[in-house]
Amino acid sequence: MKTIIPLGKLIAVGGNEDKGTYPNPRTRRKYYLNFFELGILKRIVLETGKTDPRIEVVTTASMIPEEVGPIYTGSFAMLNCLNVGIMDIRTPEDARQPEYLERLLAADVVMFSGGNQSRLREMFGETDFLDRMIQRYYAEPNFVIAGTSAGAMAMSHYMIRGGSVPDALLKGAVKMGIGLSLLPAAIIDSHFVKRGRFGRLIESVALHPKLIGIGLGEDTGVLITEGNLVETIGSNLVIILDGHNIQHNNAAAAKKGTVLSIENVTMHVLAKGNVYDMRERKFYPSKDVLAPVATPSVAIDITPIG
Repeated sequence: MKTIIPLGKLIAVGGNEDKGTYPNPRTRRKYYLNFFELGILKRIVLETGKTDPRIEVVTTASMIPEEVGPIYTGSFAMLNCLNVGIMDIRTPEDARQPEYLERLLAADVVMFSGGNQSRLREMFGETDFLDRMIQRYYAEPNFVIAGTSAGAMAMSHYMIRGGSVPDALLKGAVKMGIGLSLLPAAIIDSHFVKRGRFGRLIESVALHPKLIGIGLGEDTGVLITEGNLVETIGSNLVIILDGHNIQHNNAAAAKKGTVLSIENVTMHVLAKGNVYDMRERKFYPSKDVLAPVATPSVAIDITPIG
């Protein structure tokens, strides 16, 4: 399938992003950075090019939407963004309501909360909502699709549904499914460092070696432009796993529960401001040293690979 390079932007967040909570002497510091100076939510707003963009927060993945929604409206309000709506879509029938489609078409940002990533595919798969969101992502330069935790993981085509960390690197420990297919060239995992998810991302890449694995630390994210350039934002780190040069790999043939054997997985560690080019599979210290890129009208193949 041929299509154009997307003009829109994806922002995938590893979870526990700083929402502007200030610790007092009786509370343990929960967040890593000064929200107003470095916050990821501020970056989401800036990427729209507007001072008060229309933001729709989709709480579908969460089982506590009544708590999650107000957290985000309050956080964006601290950035003087008051034009924020909550889409608490609970069923596939809800996702097909004209009201939600109209709100999607009017939004500058659609942000998916954390929770269960499989719910996002279950609710939005094969709907006009998902189709029109993808159309806008490919056609509109300042349209931003953001997601945190489960909302980030669901951006992949081949999506990690779950997996046992203690059993990581035993065949079958990772459960895969189909996501929202916004990012066909990569597999995203979240809460990556704190929850020790290296093993399950390695297995995912071994199963789909033509894809790039992106492991997101907490309070850290990536800004993905042109569907390809991955820039680290936030206070922590991002792990890139590249399986293109894998030699020996028993992931396909191994029996369930047996140890995986994988040769030559390439790993990169990205801090704030570092960039990774998924198409060229190159690391750059910053955007300043990027080679000139082709105009986004160039046709590419976005058929899911791996």
